[in-house]
Amino acid sequence: MSDQPGPTHRVASIADDEGGSLGRTTSEQPIRLTIAQIRAAKGRVEHNLRRVATEVESWSGRTDILVVPETFLSGYFVEGGVEEVARSAGAILRGLGSPGVDAPDLILGAYERDGGEVFNTAFHLTPGDAGWELVHRHRKTFLPTYGVFDEGRFVSAGRRIRAYDTRFGRMGLLICEEMLHALPPMTLALDGADLFVALAASPSRDYQKGRTLPGNLERWDLAGRAITLEHGGYLAVAQAIGSEGGKLFAGGSVVYGPGGAVDARAALFDEHHLEVRVSRARIARQRIRSPLLPDLRAAFRGLAPELARAAERATGVTAPDARPSLADSRASLDRGKRPEREEAQGPPRPWPPASLELNLPLLERALLTFLEDEVRRQRGFERVVVGVSGGVDSAVTLSLAVRSFGADAVTAILMPYTTSSPESLEHGRQVAEAVGVEPRVIPISAGIDAYIESEEPELSPLRRGNLAARFRAMVLWDQSAKLDALVLGTGNKSERLLGYYTWHADDSPPINPLGDLFKTQVLALAEHLGVPAAVIEKPPSADLVEGVHDEDELGVPYAVADPILQGLLEGYTPAELATAGFDRDAVDLVERKLNGTHWKRRLPSVAMVSSTSIGDFYLRPVDYR
Repeated sequence: MSDQPGPTHRVASIADDEGGSLGRTTSEQPIRLTIAQIRAAKGRVEHNLRRVATEVESWSGRTDILVVPETFLSGYFVEGGVEEVARSAGAILRGLGSPGVDAPDLILGAYERDGGEVFNTAFHLTPGDAGWELVHRHRKTFLPTYGVFDEGRFVSAGRRIRAYDTRFGRMGLLICEEMLHALPPMTLALDGADLFVALAASPSRDYQKGRTLPGNLERWDLAGRAITLEHGGYLAVAQAIGSEGGKLFAGGSVVYGPGGAVDARAALFDEHHLEVRVSRARIARQRIRSPLLPDLRAAFRGLAPELARAAERATGVTAPDARPSLADSRASLDRGKRPEREEAQGPPRPWPPASLELNLPLLERALLTFLEDEVRRQRGFERVVVGVSGGVDSAVTLSLAVRSFGADAVTAILMPYTTSSPESLEHGRQVAEAVGVEPRVIPISAGIDAYIESEEPELSPLRRGNLAARFRAMVLWDQSAKLDALVLGTGNKSERLLGYYTWHADDSPPINPLGDLFKTQVLALAEHLGVPAAVIEKPPSADLVEGVHDEDELGVPYAVADPILQGLLEGYTPAELATAGFDRDAVDLVERKLNGTHWKRRLPSVAMVSSTSIGDFYLRPVDYR
């Protein structure tokens, strides 16, 4: 089916994309536009429809256009659940109910079901006499399928990009990645759009020191400024907010004015209603002052054949009347061949690939949002349990938990063992006292030693340590059941990448705020949070054998391992890291540990014998209900 709607009908049917009776307004009054940066309830479509209807009622008479983020009706990362949460255009219109008096136009993101396909769609709705009418729908054409994204696996790509007329003038819709490519906004601009609206669900990441925004939003700023600078219109970007299975949406919705200026930005990590005025006169002034769009239109007449030729080359599809040259024919024979791997030549790439220093206040806000959403909103717990070892990781986790839920909702448990360091118990008490929590001490020596004496008197120190770690996890989970509280994990990224933890013990909690932070970053965050200096400054230790520290067992300090790990994750080769100044033996050691412990970072391998195997064919995100 086409991306474009059919004939005009009321309520559940669909209005004409080319404007129908709406036409183009000639009013010079500024357009009142409001971005509703609000949280979606994951997978709860009817609940989210009611939330949108409430927003419309609240803003009726106060704004002209109300904008809600990408896939708001279900949340973004729904994976194999997309068939369940997708709705037809008619069902969405009916689900919103009556728009009421003085209702604004509504731009809304949802997974749309149409026939046998599902699309990531942005709908533009307008209030009509008998209910909502669909002015235009845009189906996402660029479906990210890399890294954390797998959209192309679950939804179909749209096949058209068009501007359209509304009662407020000619507009164009974009969805997330489309804004990062030159072609979609250029197409809309050439098609007459003055106001661009982009719906986005961009996971927040990269909190390097010196940045005031997460790195992904800085990239959006570059694209937004470029679009409005070249095309002279407005661009409103509605960003999602909240956490979906640990993938954080930071908000920070923004409106770029003609010429590339940031007119207004919404708060980070909080719900926010961003109100702006769109001035047609300002658009006209900008296009006169900087006539880049007229220049583009003029040049496009001559460049159109070149664009068609480039498209043919990119897709391998030749127009019927085009005759490829001999060089093109030869090149086509080589197309698709895998290039030979070439050894890096010349000077090494600049180091480091990304700074390990972080904007700690911004990071703290992100982690508190993560805890609030994942513990309370997604899983419905009001209390948490933290195992406190006297080390920096558990101290930081405890501090974050108290800041997020309050001291009365946090239980800190100290679990000393015979071979533990006596100062660990004291440090654990200091950490709990510093955040206003009265810790509970549960010694675990008797239970472990009874098993050893009865069944395994020749137990090795390694097995004894693993046994103690798993016994501690067992205690935490039992206390979790008793207190109706969720266990928080305390493992850091360095330990996870190096495989330096006990499987199904340290990694057993379902919520972990530190798992994507290197040890050196956790230490910096600890100082920012006011963790006692004695805990920060002492050598890191698993506290399973007194006097044995992490560096003794790993063979490399975290200050060396962390930048090596970062380099390997960024794609640097061991040779490049050595050239950059790292000890080659240390690099090889870290690489061996990284490559030899992938199995510890995945769920247990299950023999796949059906077409409905869990995690292979039956795919649902961890927070899907």
